Amino acid sequence: MDKRFPFNFQNIWLKKTFSIKGSVFQGVWKRSLLCGLFGLLIFLMYLNQWPVSQPILGSVIPSIVLGLLLVFRTNTAYDRFWEGRKLWGSTVNTIRNLAWQFSVSIKEVEPGDRDRKIQALRLLAALAIAKKLHLRYEAASDELKPLVSPSQYQVLLNTQNMPLKITHWLGDYLQQEYNLGLLTVHQLASINTLMTRLMDNVGGCERILKTPIPPAYVIHLNQLILLYCLMLPFQMVKELGFWTGIFVAIVSFALFGIEEIGVEIENPFGYDHNDLPLDKICQGIADNIEEVTHYNSAEDSRNILQADSNYF
Repeated sequence: MDKRFPFNFQNIWLKKTFSIKGSVFQGVWKRSLLCGLFGLLIFLMYLNQWPVSQPILGSVIPSIVLGLLLVFRTNTAYDRFWEGRKLWGSTVNTIRNLAWQFSVSIKEVEPGDRDRKIQALRLLAALAIAKKLHLRYEAASDELKPLVSPSQYQVLLNTQNMPLKITHWLGDYLQQEYNLGLLTVHQLASINTLMTRLMDNVGGCERILKTPIPPAYVIHLNQLILLYCLMLPFQMVKELGFWTGIFVAIVSFALFGIEEIGVEIENPFGYDHNDLPLDKICQGIADNIEEVTHYNSAEDSRNILQADSNYF
């Protein structure tokens, strides 16, 4: 066993524990500090003989009720996050399958056939980037310029649903290849099935994006957390004294942090540190497509097969 492993593990654990980047500290520290200051105020009032020690307030909002609400909130948000990740994983696999189908199924007879195929392959990468921009409510960006023609880019600049428009162009290309006899009806049906799955993935992401958790639930949960944190110093001031403010700040940080995690991950398509790495996913798709375009011709495949047969 590597004797350095426990030390490395400890360093990683400490780094993760005290890391600010990616945590919810920035989103909750102000609220926690205010609750802590309120707890300090209650302690000062207690010192001045104000009747602020009220342990009975601990039964107003049962801890188990608040805990169940927080668990439900976090689980609901994580379900949305994981569903988004599965949909993007399906998008990656479907685009790879489509690239493979384009490469092996669509014949190349004339010199222009290869150019059209490469353009269609790059449209697949453009579709992934367009989906990312669409989910972020952003217009066409420079990321799309190397993958589409100048005229297509201008069209995308004025299009509300870019993935749908690119799918339409791909459909036109497939129909053209079928009319030219470069694609059989069975191959066309197989590819169209994958194209349908790709658009289903877009629709699934739109469902997550445009169906937020009901506001009434979120508002009520926030109100309960705030009330609970404000009641804590009345319950604890007699036993904790000066430490009441610190204790309230710690408890409020825990509760607000759990709620903030739900806020962070319920829409996984943005730029937050805890969102899905869509830029890396799209870059990976674009790199895969570029690899395919370098060896997608039937002649290259025959040369590779001939070289392999000579080797064996």
